[in-house]
Amino acid sequence: MTGCLWPCVSGTNAKTAGSGGLFRSKPRSPTELVRHMGELLRFLSEHPEPCGGKLDSKREQKMEDLSRAIRETKFTLYGNGDAEPIAEACTQLTKEFFKENILRLIIVNLPHMDLETQKDVTQVIANLQRQKVDSRIIASDYLEVNQDLLDILVCGYDNTDIAIHYSSMLRDCIRHQVAARYVLSSQHMRKFFDYIQFPDFNLASDAFKTFKELLTRHKSTAAEFFNNNYDWFFPEFNSKLLQSSNYIIRRQSIQLLGDILLERLNSSVMVRYVSSKENLIVLMNLLREQSKAIQIEAFRVFKLFTANQNKPREIVSVLLTNKSKILRFLKDFTIEKEDRLLESDKEQVSMDILAMEL
Repeated sequence: MTGCLWPCVSGTNAKTAGSGGLFRSKPRSPTELVRHMGELLRFLSEHPEPCGGKLDSKREQKMEDLSRAIRETKFTLYGNGDAEPIAEACTQLTKEFFKENILRLIIVNLPHMDLETQKDVTQVIANLQRQKVDSRIIASDYLEVNQDLLDILVCGYDNTDIAIHYSSMLRDCIRHQVAARYVLSSQHMRKFFDYIQFPDFNLASDAFKTFKELLTRHKSTAAEFFNNNYDWFFPEFNSKLLQSSNYIIRRQSIQLLGDILLERLNSSVMVRYVSSKENLIVLMNLLREQSKAIQIEAFRVFKLFTANQNKPREIVSVLLTNKSKILRFLKDFTIEKEDRLLESDKEQVSMDILAMEL
């Protein structure tokens, strides 16, 4: 396309073109824009907010300039109502952004930005995580050597004022396997069990969304995590999520457990999980829930216990002890919409139970 994303500004409207002179004769190139943004961010890093709420007019002006620069960056990457983004400009901006270490400066300064600028930042970062330069996504290379930024983003959940914005940026970062692997291998994974139980529903839901993304997006990396961390992860998953007093947490977690165990790459973990008497008891209690949604997801996992061809003796003992209750449950377990697969699975589980003997 022939249109330019940075329209020429002249006359009395020139002052809206950004800082660095009231009457800029032409807009900044992507390289100039990124460098200008870097200068503003470095100034803000070196001049923290005054204590006691005192107004620093120079700092305030720099913040306004930064908001405009970030908004202009967003228009470059996404386009606006008058023009589509220009590929060459996006590539140039992306290269300069990571070369100038702007991601680090933005993450550090994000808590001091106003809400609208924070929203613009998350959109800019989301776009840059996907931009390719010479057929490579350079954001992945950048994160590989700046992994401490992932620590900052995860710990953002501890600050409710910026948690949603940091978590959004974190999920965009863990689109890259190198970033997801780092978080999965860190101590941060233990924190998610607490984040998911935040009293603030929006924060708790957001934390679960990130947690699920980490455990399901990169399947080979997740499988490695489950194998290496089985002994602490699944007991925590059972006690804090599947046995939570919060209905939403229980429902989301039993669905996630089913997704994990039914993933082909997690077959060894699945066999280990369904060979545990403690896990079986947790699942049988979930089958007793009044919620049909939880019952359906719990049954999806429960049938893995009965289908296991090498059931430990203690698993068989529990199933036989509860044989009549299980068969009665299966008989009464129906859903409003006819589901042939569910009926077939119920029949198979019944046959497995009836064929069991110690």
